Amino acid sequence: MTLFPETLLIVLVALVPDALIGDPDIVWRRIPHPVAWFGGLIRTLEARLNRPEWPETQRRLLGLLALVILVAVACAGAFLLQEALMALPYGWIWAGLAGSVLIAQRSLHDHVARVADALESEGLAGGRRAVSMVVGRNPDVLDEAGVARAAIETTAENFSDGVVAPVFWFLLLGLPGLAVYKAVNTADSMIGHRSPRYLAYGWASARLDDLLNLAPARLSGLLIAAACAAVGRQPGPALRVMLRDARLHKSPNAGWPESAMAGGLGLALAGPRIYGTERVDDPYLNPGGRRDAGPADIRQALAVMAAACLLLMLIVLALTFALA
Repeated sequence: MTLFPETLLIVLVALVPDALIGDPDIVWRRIPHPVAWFGGLIRTLEARLNRPEWPETQRRLLGLLALVILVAVACAGAFLLQEALMALPYGWIWAGLAGSVLIAQRSLHDHVARVADALESEGLAGGRRAVSMVVGRNPDVLDEAGVARAAIETTAENFSDGVVAPVFWFLLLGLPGLAVYKAVNTADSMIGHRSPRYLAYGWASARLDDLLNLAPARLSGLLIAAACAAVGRQPGPALRVMLRDARLHKSPNAGWPESAMAGGLGLALAGPRIYGTERVDDPYLNPGGRRDAGPADIRQALAVMAAACLLLMLIVLALTFALA
């Protein structure tokens, strides 16, 4: 996988089955998903290296050590797998299928679609239950519009984290790049919090995740803006809101795809939110937009995401032919 055209072909192979099939439960009920392996290693390291009574500097250094171990394991394991697969006949197909496991087009679509389905069939209680599976905020304080906006925000953010960023690092560094990105992203979701337990220990993981997502997040915003045209929306407002409001988000990266989606759909997203019992008073993205979102808006966001995934696939396909 040292030739870029070959890597493009492998990534293309990964994108197609992931879009069509996703992560079939019948497989992952029998064997652990690689992300679960990363999570198990992160938990094991944290149990041994993070003690609240230890000094903050020591916990920060131990968190950095844990991150180095995690990255080394993910990189080495993926490199060995890549070498083994590429030694097989049609190795590029097997490498692509392996990579598809760590891309989340179909699974993201299906999880968010369940929120729209639940709101329509079960009302607010069902929507709260479904959205609690895809967001970290407290669902019990959300009304129907809040549930819908949360689902739309996670669609935009996870399009970047779960699709564009994995593809970006897959293209640059092959299976090792993809695995390292997913391992770091998993660490950020588990220990990259600003809580007393994780503020020092998870600092390195959170900062590396921010760094790895800098380019993919901005590319995601551009893809979302362009995809708006495919569902009858204007790309212009998406671009204008993204360039104006992306930096208002507390995350250096999440604001780019979220503000593009907000502008494209004419919604006000983000704003004050409650995680557990903690209130986060963030400004709205596209504050002049509607706040009364509903299931139809969730489905519109999913249509934008699907179009953006297709656009990403077409870009990879075009580069494959151009460099062949």
